[in-house]
Amino acid sequence: MTSRHQHDTAETITRDPVCGMTVDTNADKPSHDHDGHRYHFCSQGCHDKFVAKPEEYVKATDPVCGMSIDRATAAHMAKLDGERFYFCSSGCQHKFEARPQDYLGVRPAAKAMPEGTQYTCPMHPEIVRDHPGDCPKCGMALEPMNPSADAGPNPELVDFRRRLWIMGPLAAAVFVLEMGAHIGLPFADWIGPKAFLWLQFVLATPVLWFARPFFVRGWKSVVNISPNMWTLISLGTLAAYLFSLVGLLVPGVFPTEMLNQHGMPPVYFEASAVILVLVLIGQIMELSAREKTGDAIRALMDLAPKTARRVTDSGEEDVPLDAVQAGDKLRVRPGETVPVDGVIADGSSAIDESMLTGEPVPVEKAQGDAVTGGTLNKQGSFVMEAQAVGSETTLSRIVEMVGKAQRSRAPIQGLADRVALYFVPGVVLCAALAFIVWLTFGPSPALGYATVAAVSVLIIACPCALGLATPMSVMVGTGRGASAGVLIRDAEALERFAKVDTLIVDKTGTLTEGKPTLTDVIADGVSEEEVKSLAAALERGSEHPLAEAIVQGAQDAPRLEAEGFEAVTGKGVMGRVESAQIALGNAALMAQIGADTGALAETVERLQNDGKTAMYLARDGAVIGVIAVADRIKETTVDAIRALHGEGLRIIMATGDSQGTAQAVARALEIDEVHAGVSPEDKAALVDKLRKDGASVAMAGDGVNDAPALAAADVGIAMGTGADVAVESAGLTLVKGDLNGIVRARRLAEGVMRNIRQNLFFAFAYNTAGVPIAAGVLYPVFGVLLSPAIAALAMSFSSVSVIANALRLRRLKL
Repeated sequence: MTSRHQHDTAETITRDPVCGMTVDTNADKPSHDHDGHRYHFCSQGCHDKFVAKPEEYVKATDPVCGMSIDRATAAHMAKLDGERFYFCSSGCQHKFEARPQDYLGVRPAAKAMPEGTQYTCPMHPEIVRDHPGDCPKCGMALEPMNPSADAGPNPELVDFRRRLWIMGPLAAAVFVLEMGAHIGLPFADWIGPKAFLWLQFVLATPVLWFARPFFVRGWKSVVNISPNMWTLISLGTLAAYLFSLVGLLVPGVFPTEMLNQHGMPPVYFEASAVILVLVLIGQIMELSAREKTGDAIRALMDLAPKTARRVTDSGEEDVPLDAVQAGDKLRVRPGETVPVDGVIADGSSAIDESMLTGEPVPVEKAQGDAVTGGTLNKQGSFVMEAQAVGSETTLSRIVEMVGKAQRSRAPIQGLADRVALYFVPGVVLCAALAFIVWLTFGPSPALGYATVAAVSVLIIACPCALGLATPMSVMVGTGRGASAGVLIRDAEALERFAKVDTLIVDKTGTLTEGKPTLTDVIADGVSEEEVKSLAAALERGSEHPLAEAIVQGAQDAPRLEAEGFEAVTGKGVMGRVESAQIALGNAALMAQIGADTGALAETVERLQNDGKTAMYLARDGAVIGVIAVADRIKETTVDAIRALHGEGLRIIMATGDSQGTAQAVARALEIDEVHAGVSPEDKAALVDKLRKDGASVAMAGDGVNDAPALAAADVGIAMGTGADVAVESAGLTLVKGDLNGIVRARRLAEGVMRNIRQNLFFAFAYNTAGVPIAAGVLYPVFGVLLSPAIAALAMSFSSVSVIANALRLRRLKL
């Protein structure tokens, strides 16, 4: 069961009533008015579903309390077996997640994974099995390798959340009992010392029982001779628990010096319980981050329509998309999404391929031209012949690439595991040697002294600080990043970004504003104002984005009206304005009407070399001016590129736009390398090539076409103004779409990783320095044997050091 909360920091954020995803109302997303309320959607697919049957998506019933919930404004939502449930409060949601069967009764089983699905370990990707289970190396649950929009919730995440609801209160209770004397609550005096210890035992024991998955992992790490964090956690918590249990049951085996006035040795039930809960919280955070992978898959899947209109000899009919086969004839009407890959067999249109290429200008398509599933038909109706269907479509291949790239990443905890590889055997060896030495040469009672020494070694080396080292730095670092406009998906992205030496950037929406604007007006024999008025008069009859740019740019010019508007596919537009025949378009249109372009041909060529779309304006067969439209470079881009070069990064542009436009932008920004006319597969292939050549690669983009490359790169950086799937596929998101955010993100990554390494040093250094003392090296000279209480204090001090060091990130200068 997955849960996604909507944290509304502004009124511009709402929830898609169909799929439940959060939507920025200021973004260029579909919307629809219903019963006096405007609903916003993440995709055209969700919009169409709502319009068809709005009554199914406006309201929902809280399955716990029965209240009616507005789906668009619901703050709490959960998903179970592919179905979404909405709640009036977090209390109802938590009750539902803990025991959904109590509120839903008997439900059909979740969808089985497709036949042939393979499973892998998130920590050890080399482990691949054809069935679910546990990793033979670390004991973690195996996860399906094949991305699926219908995949159910992560069962391990659901299980861990339920365990936390039980373990958390119990650990908190035993902690309060033990610490009560330090805050003026002498529980031991109130209920008696013996009952006080038994109460701690009763509270702590279930915590260890519910934490048994951790002990299974620790055991497997020993059996497979791969010591890691789980080895330390298992040994440390069990040592603290067993030592306390022996002290509770047979206190007489301990030296009298260790006993208090009640004849009882110190116990550490609270240490073992609290450590396990902290580790469990860290695991839930990690699993929740990986669960977001499904959001990217769902965003991609929503791009494809659910049905297609098939044309046969007997007529036309709507059929499920799964029923479409190669060779079928399909009709695509204005405003509809192209269902599959194919070629136009009859008709022509302008196709918005921005979801695929990232480019804002629709592409003119005629008979014989290829069209791609998931793109949007803007104008005209056409019949296409299906060629690639099902898993063979471009969209399906993108889905597969995103899933594959996201699985390939290694967890940041590997740094701690590499240290633990040597640390764990050393600690265990020291504890064993201390026990043997004290048992052989120690004073009477030798067994008591030997037990104290061995347990003190294990307790002082217990990795509670190790469990805090990474999460604390990441928690503080992500908060600092958010205040600077940098959203971090997981700690792994920070680790990788700190090492990046090559940055790939998309052009449209990343370096540029992402929409065309009027840039140049050149007049020949008339005023510039007249050129703008005549051009705008024609373009008001067009739905083309270039037309919108011209109309917006001519708002300060006198308004004229056109008659007899005609769009000439691939050439431009024509019409009559003030009794004159006006034409606006390319050289082909001018040749068609017999207009001489010679006087302004060089001007048009210069504008085109600058990456602009230049159009001639003719009146009654004579060219009187030129209008140029371009996607402007963002004001912040120049300084950002300069700063990134200063950080030692190599900048590469990869865009689906033309070579001329890309080169023009690259020259203006001093980009190191340019790849133009690239497909989504080409971008991902470029990332793979650079990585094979030894580069550490970050990719910044904002379109669906960028999603595979964002996922395949060492670090994906999504512009917050871009497509949802780009954001979901990236490790970092720049909220304002400001490229300077990459500079801030780089400094943040370096600061957080430096802080994590410092924390790991504290975690190991304090414990390592205390191990010889805990083993008793000071006893022969000073008669000092470190008690487990002092060992626990040293262990706690390492945790305090880690927390204090992590909090310094709040003052990190970006």
